[in-house]
Order: sequence, then C-alpha cells, then structure tokens
Amino acid sequence: MTLKDEDGQTPVPWQGTSADSAEGGEEVYDVVFVGSGGGLVGAYVAASRGLRTLVLEKTDRVGGTVAYSGGGAWFPGSAPLRRAGIDDDTASARTYLRDIVADPSRERLQDAYLKAGPQLIDELEQNEWFQSFVYGPVPDYYASRPGGTTEGRTIFPSDLPAERLGERAELVRDSLYTERWWDAEPGQNLGGGRALIGRALGAFLGTGNGTLKLNTALQSLVVEDGRVVGVDALSEGRQVHFRARHGVILAAGGFERDRELREKHQPAAHGGQWSNGAPGNTGDALKAGIAIGADTDLLDEAWYVPGLVQPDGLPFFHTGTRGGIWVNGDGERFVNETRPYDQAGHEIARLHTTTGVRHAPCYWILDQRQIDRDSFGGAPGQPVQEEWFTSGALRKAETLEEVAKLVDVPVEALRHTIERYNTFAHSGVDEDFHRGESAWDQMFHYTIGFPAGPNYPMQPTADWPNSLLMPLDTPPYYVATVALSDIGTKGGLKTDEHARVLRPDGAAIPGLYASGNTAAPMSGRVYPGAGTPIGSSMVFAYLAVLDLLGASA
Repeated sequence: MTLKDEDGQTPVPWQGTSADSAEGGEEVYDVVFVGSGGGLVGAYVAASRGLRTLVLEKTDRVGGTVAYSGGGAWFPGSAPLRRAGIDDDTASARTYLRDIVADPSRERLQDAYLKAGPQLIDELEQNEWFQSFVYGPVPDYYASRPGGTTEGRTIFPSDLPAERLGERAELVRDSLYTERWWDAEPGQNLGGGRALIGRALGAFLGTGNGTLKLNTALQSLVVEDGRVVGVDALSEGRQVHFRARHGVILAAGGFERDRELREKHQPAAHGGQWSNGAPGNTGDALKAGIAIGADTDLLDEAWYVPGLVQPDGLPFFHTGTRGGIWVNGDGERFVNETRPYDQAGHEIARLHTTTGVRHAPCYWILDQRQIDRDSFGGAPGQPVQEEWFTSGALRKAETLEEVAKLVDVPVEALRHTIERYNTFAHSGVDEDFHRGESAWDQMFHYTIGFPAGPNYPMQPTADWPNSLLMPLDTPPYYVATVALSDIGTKGGLKTDEHARVLRPDGAAIPGLYASGNTAAPMSGRVYPGAGTPIGSSMVFAYLAVLDLLGASA
C-alpha cells in the first residue's frame, strides 16, 4: 500500500508531531530509527520519553520480517512467565547461554539482554496498546543443556482487533502466507508478529511524539566531527535529509535479499531468492555503517531453516516433519527431520558445503500411509490440492526405483536407507538421529502439532510405538523438495552492551546504534529459543534509547 500527499509524489507521514526545520529543508528530530520491525518498540520507548522520534521505512508497510513471524519473544525471567506459574530466572538463562553459545566475547551482550528484557516487558505492559503478553509453551531449543528448560521462556502478544488501529491497520505488513497466497480480508484481527507490530505502531503514534515515513530508503549516514548526526535518504525519487540531535538507531533487518553480499559471505546460501525474510532487507543499514568505518561480525551466518518448496516454486519456512524421511544426493538420511528448524537448517548448510554431497536441496520422501494420515500442504483429512502435482512440487511414484530416478540418487542406497528407517519405526527408537525423543519434537508434534486424520491417530500404536516414526512401506510414494532457506541473515554491525556500533579498534561510533538483524547477535551462531531474534531487536533498541538519554537499564 502506498499513501501519498496531494501532489501524488511524497509519502504521507503518519505523525503526532512535526519536525523542526533547518536550513536547506533538513528536518530535525531527536532520534531517527531506520526500519520498522522490532525496532518500532524502541521507537515507542523513545517517543514515550518525550523525544521527537522519526521512523523511516523503506517499503510501503511496516513490520518487516517480524510481521511474517509468530510474534514470539524469548524473555527469561519476565512477568508473563511468572503469571503462568513458570519457575524461571535470568541466572539459569545465563547458565544456558554461556553453555550453548560458548563465546566469552558475547557475555556482556547476553548479560545486558537478560537484565533489560524483563524491565522492557514491565514497561510495555503499562501501556494500553501492548496490554499483557502471554506465555507460550515452547521448549528451549537446547532444553537438555545446563540451564535449559522444557517449559521454555517465550512470550507472545495478544491478538489485536483491526478496528483499534482503524485505517492504520492497513500499514501493517501481511503475514508471509497471506502475502504470497491470500487476499487479506479487511478488518481481520492482527495476530502473531502482526499483532506485535500493530500494537507498537499504535503506541508509538499515540505518544504524540512519533513520525512514520514510508517508502523512504536509507542512502547514507551523515557524520560531523566523528559523530553520526543524521541520515540521507531517498523518498519517491527525491533526496531527503534528516538530522538526529541524539542519535540514529539502525534496525532495518539483515541483508538476506542482497545477492552480492550473500554470495560473498555465505557460500551455502541461495542468493536471497529463497529467503523467507522481508523483501526490503537488502542490507542498506549494514552498508551505511561499513561506509563510515563500522566493524562487522558473523556475516557468514543466517537464521537458516528448511524451506518446503511450494507450488509457486519458492520455499516456505518448514518447522518440522512428522513422517517420511529426508535424503541427500547419495540417497541417505542425514538429520532428525523434526529437529528445531535453525539446527536442521544449519545442518543442511554445513553438510552441503563440507561433504561434497548435495544436501541443498534435499528430498522429502513419504508414502500413501502418511498422506492418508496427514494429507499434504493442507489440513489432515483433506485431499491434496491438485496444484501440488501439476506444478511438480509434489511428485508421485509407484516404486522406489521410480523415486530414485525422480531425485537422481542410487536406488540401492535409497532402498537401504528406507529399510533401516523402517526398523526404527517398528522399534520406536531412531538409533541414527533420535527423532521423537526431544522436548521440541514431542511438544510441536504431539501437544500443539497438526491433528491427525481419523485412520492414523498420533498416539503410539503396536505397529509403531513412536508416532513420529511411521513406517515408510505403503506405495505409492511421494517426493517433495526441501531447500535451504532462512528467516533472515544473522551477522551484522558489531555492537556493545548499550547497542552502540563499534569500530574495529573497539571504540564506539558516537551517535550510532544498531539492533535486530542489523547487528551481530548476542546468541552468536546458535538459536537459544523461540523468539530470540525478535527479543533481541526489541531489547537492544530499548538499550540504545536509554544510552542516548544517558540512562541505563
């Protein structure tokens, strides 16, 4: 959606206050945020403290990849957990992060995150727009490690009635599913990440100190005497200049949609075309920071996920597999297909780049028994939509020989792989990859997973004691493609515990901050639990505002 003023050229600013003017038509604010995802929470924090706050959004809608998400945020020790009766504290979460990240250089960032997170949630819940967050039972992704918990530490925003936002509801980016396949119905409630963004937008504009400008892309940072004092941007083909009295906060997502950067830093990646990140995430903020001497970290990393290739030819973020197996180019199984998605994605990337065997894409092999139980691409009990077959996204074969030919793997290797898997299915124990044993496997696919069809209940049976290991022995067989996808890049500008952007010598660049996927994460190369990226974008934007005001968490 593009909103314009009367001359049909300039994006209409949504604002509660006007900017001060300077010579040359420059607009002056106290703080400028670049990006409108999780950083929009930080923009509210700034505006609620009386700062004239500008949010620049490159596209015609707010929310970025956060709007695509379920909206969960990983906040150990926060009030929503206590209200749900979850016995959790930041000390155990610190133990957990130290163990799984195992990187002393990130410990100060972790400590800042753990301290500020509960405080931020307490503050947000005092605002009528945010109301109360709710606990969601999602186990930590390494729940068996020291400090990990099977109950999890993830909280979610409540759904937001569209009428509360009024016409502003149209400003919030649709979910990824809706954006690709559905026409959104006017007046629908905002759920998941859209609810978080909608609530943050309402709170931000409701302060009377917030201005939002759409269709306005960052070009460069303005530096005077070594300090960042503003930004140059391009708006509908027109050069615009914004000065920031206190600071600029870069919260514009990662560089997942920039082919050149991905091919340079990520040899396993796909150039961006198979990303599930927002289309505007081309690394503008990262490039602007590098141009003025900022240091970077973990540019080879991404929040990798398996992506089930859809009838439109593009992958969709795949959270786990209840039946069938994935095989590589040698016809061999190589991973617990139900492993937490970031771990499964990283394993695909690692094996693809280190073994010389094709793993990206790999192939998901199912049989008629699973199709009868779960259907495919839709609700259990419903027939598979014909477009899956006509597009070639799901292919059918009567024999394993035909399956091997379809995916170009050795038939004897494939037959051996399936026979071995079937022994595990009948014993109930996956001796190779332990599918069905972890808290994540059991939570996602037993407690809140998709319901099973009437003929094949999810509860274990005598034929298969572990219902995530259903035998693969009932022709015809079916083949789908699983690509290496992501929900954003992970590396970015190097920051300290105050979200200040650093130079290679470790000195902070005055006036410049970064959060979310624009910054290298406190969690390093791992994904601690559901909502870590969103939680990080919120917390470090919050810490940036506190620092530029001379305060602390």
